[in-house]
Amino acid sequence: MSILSRREFTLGALGAAGFTAACGNGIGSTGPQTIDARVDTTLSYLYNNYPSTRTLSEKSTGILVMPLVTEAGLGIGGGYGRGALRINNSTVDYYSATKGSVGLQIGAQQFAHVLFFMTEDALSRFRRSSGWAAGADIEYVFKDVAENLRAETTTSVAPVVAVIFGQAGLLAGVSLEGMKYSRIIP
Repeated sequence: MSILSRREFTLGALGAAGFTAACGNGIGSTGPQTIDARVDTTLSYLYNNYPSTRTLSEKSTGILVMPLVTEAGLGIGGGYGRGALRINNSTVDYYSATKGSVGLQIGAQQFAHVLFFMTEDALSRFRRSSGWAAGADIEYVFKDVAENLRAETTTSVAPVVAVIFGQAGLLAGVSLEGMKYSRIIP
């Protein structure tokens, strides 16, 4: 029986790591179909419950749909979701949304959100970035009441409008948070 040398073990481990890394590259996975089906369902829900968002969608140059973002926190919090960027009703890229927060908070919640890119410049900056963080050029709409949502979204002049809806769960507290969007291969 032979004993492996340190060099043989290291070379074997590196070879195995390279082989297993190739297994998770998204080729042949059903991830894209799953995300697209969830995006279709989310947009259908949004347009049926908040009809004025259809007009907002028609005026936008692109839409990033995050069908389900899950977040939880106890002092330090985090969240994650996956979605798709659509231009002219066609999926062009897939993205993840990663959220981090720190502060007085406790609980967990899930929600959906849609970013409407109202200008070509805003959409272009989003697509060119390696990881786009939500910034000051976004107008957020949190209302879950159709009348209020309609008034705020149709009068918006912001480059990006974020509509957050379908909240479930409870996350209470005061925190400092941020969300970063990154292109992925599902």
